[in-house]
Amino acid sequence: MQKPFQRRLMYLAVASACSALAMPGHAQQAPVPGTEGPQVIVTGIRASMQSTLNLKRNSDGIVDGIVAEDMGKFPDTNLAESLQRISGVSIDRSNGEGQKVTVRGLGPDFNLVLLNGRQMPTTDLSDLSGRSFDFSNLASESISQLQVYKTGRADSPTGGIGATINVVTGRPFDNPGMHSSIGVKAVKDTSNDHLPSGVKGDSVTPEVSGIYSNTSADGRFGVSLSASFQSRDSGFNRAGLFNGYQGPYLGSAVIDGQTLPQPGQPGSQNITNRPAQDALYSIPQNMNYNVAAVQRQRTNGQLTFQFRPVKDLTTTVDYTYSENKIQTKRNELSVWFAQTPTSTSSWPSGHVVSPLTYSEVYPTPQDISVVGSDFATKTKNQSIGFNAAWKVRPGLKLEFDAHHSTAESGADSPFGSENALSNASFSRGTTKVDFTHELPILSMPAANLAAAPIQAAGSWFHNGYEKSVIKQAQAKGSLQLMEASELNFGVGYTDTTNRSTFSNVQNNTWGGATKASDYPASLYQANSLPSFFNKLGGANSPDLFATLYTFDFAKVRQVTANAVGNQAAYLPNFGVPDTDRTLQEKTTSAYLSLSSDWDLKIPVHTSVGVRVERTQVSSVAQVLPASAVVWVAQNELPLTFGGQAFSNTDASYTNVLPALNLDADLRSDMKLRASLGATIGRARYDQLQGGLTLGTIANVFTGGSASVGNPALKPVKSKNLDLSWEWYYNKQSLMSLAFFRKQLDNYAGQTLVSQSLYDLHTPIGGAYYKAALGSGCTAADTNCIRDYILGNFDGQPGVKKTGVKGDKHLDGTITGLSTDPLLVFQTTTYANQKSANVSGAEVNVQHMFGESGFGLQANYTYVHSPLKYNNADVNDQFAILGLSNSANVVGIFENKEWSVRVAYNWRDEFLAATVDGSNRAAPVYTDAYGQVDVSVGYNYNKNLSFQLEAINLNDATQRQHGRTFASTLNVTQAGPRYMIGARYKF
Repeated sequence: MQKPFQRRLMYLAVASACSALAMPGHAQQAPVPGTEGPQVIVTGIRASMQSTLNLKRNSDGIVDGIVAEDMGKFPDTNLAESLQRISGVSIDRSNGEGQKVTVRGLGPDFNLVLLNGRQMPTTDLSDLSGRSFDFSNLASESISQLQVYKTGRADSPTGGIGATINVVTGRPFDNPGMHSSIGVKAVKDTSNDHLPSGVKGDSVTPEVSGIYSNTSADGRFGVSLSASFQSRDSGFNRAGLFNGYQGPYLGSAVIDGQTLPQPGQPGSQNITNRPAQDALYSIPQNMNYNVAAVQRQRTNGQLTFQFRPVKDLTTTVDYTYSENKIQTKRNELSVWFAQTPTSTSSWPSGHVVSPLTYSEVYPTPQDISVVGSDFATKTKNQSIGFNAAWKVRPGLKLEFDAHHSTAESGADSPFGSENALSNASFSRGTTKVDFTHELPILSMPAANLAAAPIQAAGSWFHNGYEKSVIKQAQAKGSLQLMEASELNFGVGYTDTTNRSTFSNVQNNTWGGATKASDYPASLYQANSLPSFFNKLGGANSPDLFATLYTFDFAKVRQVTANAVGNQAAYLPNFGVPDTDRTLQEKTTSAYLSLSSDWDLKIPVHTSVGVRVERTQVSSVAQVLPASAVVWVAQNELPLTFGGQAFSNTDASYTNVLPALNLDADLRSDMKLRASLGATIGRARYDQLQGGLTLGTIANVFTGGSASVGNPALKPVKSKNLDLSWEWYYNKQSLMSLAFFRKQLDNYAGQTLVSQSLYDLHTPIGGAYYKAALGSGCTAADTNCIRDYILGNFDGQPGVKKTGVKGDKHLDGTITGLSTDPLLVFQTTTYANQKSANVSGAEVNVQHMFGESGFGLQANYTYVHSPLKYNNADVNDQFAILGLSNSANVVGIFENKEWSVRVAYNWRDEFLAATVDGSNRAAPVYTDAYGQVDVSVGYNYNKNLSFQLEAINLNDATQRQHGRTFASTLNVTQAGPRYMIGARYKF
């Protein structure tokens, strides 16, 4: 083996010495034909494109990325939205903004995010105990590049089966000398315009960012500081069946009170095109319209010091801070269906169906629920790190890196992290939903709120908290062997602790908290409901119930607490939590890899390595036992809790992960790559954390719910094959084809186990219940059953009548007795019992049209797995979430004064969940979605520039459905977001 040619120079200005994922050098490429001659220095978009290609070309394995156009100028305002431009990467949006990423069909929990090569903690109260990193917490101004490693490498930390994403920040030694800039933006989010006047935020909000970097004249000292503040007022309006559908039921099934009447039975004449005897059908459970006003303030900052005491030793100390504060005000209108045999419905043909129209008639007025929420959360991330890179001698480099990082999320409101005040008018008669439009149309022609005014009903105040801490130390080195090989080695230790707590204060006064006269009509404001859904088909239907009622949360909360005479019942519990779970993972690792250049007929570079890891898991969980089941309302059976206990569980596992990466220079401008290896993805924290958690309310028809994790879960292990062909036909242009296949084992399958817990007895099916059925009540008419028990057995064991509710039914409690049936819980748990294959292909083109300034980026990703959700199967199923095809097309123009990007991103339909809003086994699909974003920049001079950006310019809406496309679960309308700004470089 001889040295075939000189080592390749790294083109990136932000060299990978700043990243713990150092890119091994390769041999220098010969000039691309036709590119010889005077060198032209490019800047802006074209420089970013060229640096991105160099990152891809000079890396081991298959790597993609995005490089900042200039210091403090990343291509997108949100990092997730930048990542979606990369082939194989899709994003999940929240409130119209990129939040989490899916790579090659593997969801957010199976993609590892690093900051400068360091594993970052993450917390998210909307996804408590998940591992997926929320990119909306990080501003883009201080980021110099994103590196997406799609294949495994021995020196890469584990956790990313889909990809390992390294977020690289700028450091002063990357750009010697003094550089600084300041930027300001005005943001206009049109989604804020489609909200009730009482909750909408400011029409225009500010963003300010600045960056300063300087090095000493002798190059020994460097300091950089970046900071940004962003305020955004926005909203979204959503409609659908958030709690899913009842069922599915078999057309031939006879289940009293839940299924459609059989042919010839009373009520069957009201069914049009009744589902066939062998068909599965589902019945709507509820219908909901809501509007949400969201205000966000995001603060980011990073301070970096670098010191080079001698030429060959560079030390770096950095501190990163981010804070994301979100305030949400939500108002909603909802109704619940009782699945009565008096329903009228029409159905499509098919083996799995949901109704086109569905209506119910009630013997007594039902409630129209008017719900309001007013809560706020704060997420704070902090990281302090130290890095030392030492060139000991020619051919030997050593590096040490350590950091302590935290992420913490909690309530930022006196009303807890999430809450709801339910108010109701007991005035609903015939209730119908029409699903033949994009917007489901709710009709309540007989509703009379003047005769039955709105009054306070049930409520709940949640207080969630999560903190994650990572302490990590890594030491690595590289040793030149002979002249064409390099030995890379390293050891590491990572200590990760994740703690989550939760408490709930709930009032189950769904029939009315006090008397209606306690709540003056002036507390509730009427708004035009259709105006909030004007982008959705059907919003102008004359049958749509046209009024959405809103109210001041704090005012109604205070009025209710005063009327009830109990302030603590209408505030969250900030004391000892109901649930407290801590999971700790300690991982020690070591790796060894050998990189070599081979003097064959065509130049070949190989990297062969192995990584060994040992992980110890410790789980401590508080459990809250239940002592009784109490029937308090039509369908609700709240549990009575008392006492506390803790469970402790330990487990461990070891993984040996080989990696082979090979690339061959077919020509000076063409590469062929192959990669084989194994990677792992750890289970979510809530899947690992022990401790049994009971749902606070059981249901008359479906029983109770519970969940328990499994600390002994092993990580998913994936055996990967990747192939890639890349043609770099000029400095800024590329055509590539990639194929990948992943064989995943030890997938944690979610299973539902039916069991009784804590010897809890339910009054449903007991002696009082049977007596009510014997008197003529049906199982479907739970109001009749309650009235009979409360009216005839008041004062008997377990029965206490307290009065008459607003809907004229008796109010009171019926407690399960020891002679009553045991309550059956559907308990969710996890086990390593699933395997899956994922394969796909990526096509990627990047082309600049000569010196015209015009360019094009386009890619398409195809992803396939034979393991898909079977809509005709009523049992709990395992299927890969987030699996979808995706495509991007980006048009570019740039000259000395102007830079323009027009980007279209598309993601096909994908399975988002395998349980619905009521935690039943049911699919949730997200419909295909396409969005257009535009950015325009104008350089007034070399220091001053202006920017105009538009996000979601096509005003796309989002939708999710269930087992059938017609079974709308939710449809969301937001709106475009516009930004105009200026940036000055000093």
